Amino acid sequence: MCWAYILQNKETGRFYVGSTNNLERRLNQHKRSYTRTTRVLETTELVYKEEFDNIDKARLRERQIKLYKGAKYIKWLISGPVAQR
Repeated sequence: MCWAYILQNKETGRFYVGSTNNLERRLNQHKRSYTRTTRVLETTELVYKEEFDNIDKARLRERQIKLYKGAKYIKWLISGPVAQR
C-alpha cells in the first residue's frame, strides 16, 4: 500500500505534505531529520493519512493537497470524518 500524509508541528501549526510507499519507514526518516524541510520545521506528528493502491495515486493526491496552498483546507481535511489517525 501507498500513502499520502500530512505532518504538523503543533507549536507553530505548520504542515508538511508527503507521499510514500512505506509510511512507517518514512515517518522514522522524518523523526531522524532525514528530510531537510521537517528537520528545520521539526514537523513530526502525523495528523492525516490516505491509503492508495499505488504510488502514482498517492503522489497525485499529495500534489492535489499542495495545490490548495493553504492551511485552511488542510485544517478542514484533518478535522473531517475522512481523517485517518
